[in-house]
Amino acid sequence: MDGSRAHVRARLLLTVSAVAVCAAALTAGCSTTSPRPAEKEGPEKGAAVSGAPGIPGSAGDLQAAYEKVVKDVLPSVVQITAGDSLGSGVVYDDKGDIVTNAHVVGSAQSFKVTLATGGGPVGARLVSSYPEQDLAVVRLDDVPKSLKPATFGDSTKVEVGQIVLAMGNPLGLSSSVTQGIVSAVGRTVSEGRSGGGTGATIANMVQTSAAINPGNSGGALVNLAGQVIGIPTLAATDPQFGQGAAPGIGFAIPAATVRTIAGQIVKSGRVTDSGRAALGITGRTIVGPDFTPAGVAVVSVTQGGPADRAGLRAGDVITAVGGSTISTMQTLSEALAGLKPGDRTEVSYDRGGTAHTTTVNLGEM
Repeated sequence: MDGSRAHVRARLLLTVSAVAVCAAALTAGCSTTSPRPAEKEGPEKGAAVSGAPGIPGSAGDLQAAYEKVVKDVLPSVVQITAGDSLGSGVVYDDKGDIVTNAHVVGSAQSFKVTLATGGGPVGARLVSSYPEQDLAVVRLDDVPKSLKPATFGDSTKVEVGQIVLAMGNPLGLSSSVTQGIVSAVGRTVSEGRSGGGTGATIANMVQTSAAINPGNSGGALVNLAGQVIGIPTLAATDPQFGQGAAPGIGFAIPAATVRTIAGQIVKSGRVTDSGRAALGITGRTIVGPDFTPAGVAVVSVTQGGPADRAGLRAGDVITAVGGSTISTMQTLSEALAGLKPGDRTEVSYDRGGTAHTTTVNLGEM
């Protein structure tokens, strides 16, 4: 964060790779088709679920549909100010809970929230932040009568080509709307840590061509049925051309993940069930004789944890998980992001120059 009001912690480093059929930030195990998470989900607030809403038959009808969606949803998108940084949030319920990105709240505990419906800033405090999925919930100190919770849609029904609108406060321009389509689904994306990023690896993200700029983070990606299908979180950068954003490549955390994480925070004050697979180790990236990444060295193993039960120990070098080559801590995180606690997966490792393979029953992060 550069300290300016317009620069928000949304400017995260994402390396877009051309490996295999789909890759973002050295993505492992994602697909350009439309994978469906295993869990079943319904819409928040009892709203009717629709995947790709019917497209109106004329330009005038389409424009009217856009205007209706903006009118219906924009009041649920707020501006969050923490010190001299600014981001967006979405009204989660009628009790004053606002869901946003963890990188928007950073280390702050108190905030000023400005509603799209007008009025002065309202004080808010942090309920909990979960950097591992780059999500957080803040709660308003006083709940205005005009507060309007958003309706969250079924992100498992999102289709490539579906028209979407991104709503937020890019570059400090409050209540802004951009338009695009869903470019891909099922992306596994790793954030950088520069510019305030959490370094999270997030699975099943929605890729969109709608412009995502600093300040959009924590806002709403909305379908033409007026349902929030994701939380815009970051834009890609092209590593071959410096750190500038790659136009038309943005990513949103799917509504399924948002509801799972935010729902636990609202209910319990923290995340009680991450749903994220873990090996139960601490590790570090090592390099080979040619000084390129060569695997993840196990620094320590959690006693009685998944890796310990499978026979891994400190000093081993993990080289593959579930068929995905592991060269860095990031690629290890991405491989695990595509798995769930309780899954059994093969782990290949080197011990003293000898290659080994073992089966690990994964635990939970």
